Amino acid sequence: MSWTLGIDVGGTFTDLCAHNPDEGRTCYHKRPSTPHNPSQAILAGIMELCEKFGLDPMAFDRIAHGTTVATNALIENKGGRVSLIVTKGFRDLLEIGRQVRPEIYDLQKDFPMPLVPRERRFEVTERITRGGRIVTPLGAEEIARVVTEVAASKPDAVAVCLLFSHLDPSHEQALGAALKAAMPGVPVSLSSEVRPEFREYERLSTTVLNACLQPVLDAYLESLETGVRDLAGETPLGINQSSGGLITAARAREFPIRTALSGPAAGVAGAVHELKAAGEPAAISLDIGGTSSDVALIWEYQTRTVNERWVEGYPVRMPSVDIDAIGAGGGSIAWVDSDGLLKVGPQSAGAFPGPACYDRGGDLPTVSDANVILGRLSSRGLLAGDMPMRRDLAEAVVTDLAEKIGLSHIWTALGIIDIAVVNMVRGIRAISVEKGYDPRNLTLIAYGGAGPLHASAVARALSIPRVVVPPHPGILCAQGLIVADQLEHFVRPLHCALDASLPDRLMPAWAVLSAEADGWFTSQEVRTEGRVIRARLDMRYAGQNFEIPVAFDPEAPFDLGALRDAFSEAHRQTYGFDNKTAEIEVTSVQLAASGRHNAAARFGMLEAGEGGVPDPFERRDVWFDRSGAVDTPVYDRTGFQAGQEIAGPAIIEQLDTTTVLFPGDHARVTEDASLIIEIDQ
Repeated sequence: MSWTLGIDVGGTFTDLCAHNPDEGRTCYHKRPSTPHNPSQAILAGIMELCEKFGLDPMAFDRIAHGTTVATNALIENKGGRVSLIVTKGFRDLLEIGRQVRPEIYDLQKDFPMPLVPRERRFEVTERITRGGRIVTPLGAEEIARVVTEVAASKPDAVAVCLLFSHLDPSHEQALGAALKAAMPGVPVSLSSEVRPEFREYERLSTTVLNACLQPVLDAYLESLETGVRDLAGETPLGINQSSGGLITAARAREFPIRTALSGPAAGVAGAVHELKAAGEPAAISLDIGGTSSDVALIWEYQTRTVNERWVEGYPVRMPSVDIDAIGAGGGSIAWVDSDGLLKVGPQSAGAFPGPACYDRGGDLPTVSDANVILGRLSSRGLLAGDMPMRRDLAEAVVTDLAEKIGLSHIWTALGIIDIAVVNMVRGIRAISVEKGYDPRNLTLIAYGGAGPLHASAVARALSIPRVVVPPHPGILCAQGLIVADQLEHFVRPLHCALDASLPDRLMPAWAVLSAEADGWFTSQEVRTEGRVIRARLDMRYAGQNFEIPVAFDPEAPFDLGALRDAFSEAHRQTYGFDNKTAEIEVTSVQLAASGRHNAAARFGMLEAGEGGVPDPFERRDVWFDRSGAVDTPVYDRTGFQAGQEIAGPAIIEQLDTTTVLFPGDHARVTEDASLIIEIDQ
């Protein structure tokens, strides 16, 4: 048998999805996370999944994992002790940065403290200048001196970032070899390997973050690989990247910064897969978990990739899916600010102790507690009753909050939900309206444990006409790992004008990238028919500060006019204007190599039924707004048939989530087991 296992670890739950394309069989499992050691929940989940469905762990051909370990290490400031080597005269670049404020009108807010204090930043006498010309060679005595000083600082990891090393990496490579010889077992991050692109500060920051995370990811993946090996033998373990593709565990140990948005990127991959089945090419993905909500724009079944973003206050120069995270999830805590107003998030109760209704010691009101009080979540609990929900505990903490603001506990619960929804709407507007996309022309795909719970309210606020709820929305991130490609990015700097001389500069660089991609395909054992290469040029108007990626075909004849037109269109889409006469320059050429896996997988096909309306298994009072509780039918989604339709108000329950239909909404069940909800505007 050929099984693929996807594992996504969130702040509250660990999700598992096993798929066998030969049998057309998919198995799902969900269990509470173990934040102190995520591998414990993973290994326990694998055993529980296999026992539940009668699977042999040795039958897994591939295991794909989305992790939040890197992100959590940065949030909690629990990275390794890093020492840094820079070119002489640039010791303080890490603190100076771009000499801008994080928020220009907030005089109190500042950047976080540098991850490497000044006493562990070491200068080395060398200099490579623009064009890759060596001005000051790096001598053996200088290497020996700085390596001795670094070793005396007793680092857990070392970062090396020298000027213009993206053009000539020889000095960094010499330092790297000497450091590894002097300090065996101490990981070394070279900026020319982490991200060989211009912009010294961003490359420096990314390299330092990578070094900071290396000891953390190394220890975690060592523990996980050992446990997986004991359970499933030598099954390959792939780690999802921020860019949405898989790399080997060894590669993730070497470049842990690539995993900073691992889990959310897997969810978007799963969302795109489900949108293709539903025939919805333009959508907004809404992934609501226990701690946060992640939103992304999907256009023509493609997600936007950005080369630079901020992670916990630090700039990162690395390809990643353009996802916005909002501090609003099921565990977001409701509180009263000093101005007397009710706020929700960004603080979260997490998995432990969790919301008060979990009965794990939580004593603060959360979004989940509000949903239980309003009847939207059943007091029977989550995970098919394996995780009971205490309504009395939820009412107690929300009532305490209500007394502080002078409202009833019901109105307070409605206010908590309203504020959480507004926070989500604000995040969606940032990736749609503010970038020229009208939500009224898009579909909302809702997933995560709480996505379908709030989807109708979010869609109403944005006048989005339609919501897609996948068959297993609470486990879609794990499902997305099943269909995720193996992916590797390669880049070479160019720095030349977009003119007739470009081919002479471009073709040699492309030849190097192609050779690197071929070597990677061979090392990853990617079959020829599964190999996909995407090429792009990073371009900008001369004098601009930021580039725009433009796709091109390296096999086609060079067409200067077509490239200019493509850049103009991309610039107009991004900034709202273009300049037909301005000089354009190319800063780098990039190649994305991917190996396709399970691209045609189908996860939830249903036989056509007789239509009609399914039978509810109970009714209960549910508050949708302040007009009063509504007697509402409650349905079990596992019994739905293709073609059936449900009119709101309604509550639809399943193992991994609850879907809320407001009065006037109308849902139908598709052949691939999705729910398509038409929103009553």
